[in-house]
Amino acid sequence: MKNYFIDFFYFNDSANKKLLNKIMALPDKTPCIRLFSHLINCQYKWMARITEHPEAESMSWWEPVYFLEDLSGEWEKSFSPFPKYLSALNESDFSKKLVFPRPGNDLWTATLEDVMLQLNYHSIHHRAQMQLLIRQQGLTPDPIDYILTKYKRIDISI
Repeated sequence: MKNYFIDFFYFNDSANKKLLNKIMALPDKTPCIRLFSHLINCQYKWMARITEHPEAESMSWWEPVYFLEDLSGEWEKSFSPFPKYLSALNESDFSKKLVFPRPGNDLWTATLEDVMLQLNYHSIHHRAQMQLLIRQQGLTPDPIDYILTKYKRIDISI
């Protein structure tokens, strides 16, 4: 699982960076900036939960909304702890349970594996929304399929 998650995080990092380049060209960047900021905030908040930072639960999923020129730097700051953190784990660490409050002061639990999946699937979900917004504004999104990062062209010329 460890190598899978490291690869998954790097794939999402690459896809989101490509998406950010396309966002820069949009006539109306606002909805994509909000969604991209949300992805950044989610990474910050989940890492704060994982590391049991005392202010984790006061962090917002949606605020702040970053300025366009700050998105790249904030993305990198929110992303970079994950590969380092994952590299230091043992396989058994992925079954570690995290406990966190949800609205209504209920306590919830999830395994570290489930949190890693949530972060990456959540990124895919919002990236798809942003791809749609890009299309609606008349631009063609860059291809960001996972397989495009893995396949290689075969030269069949003789």
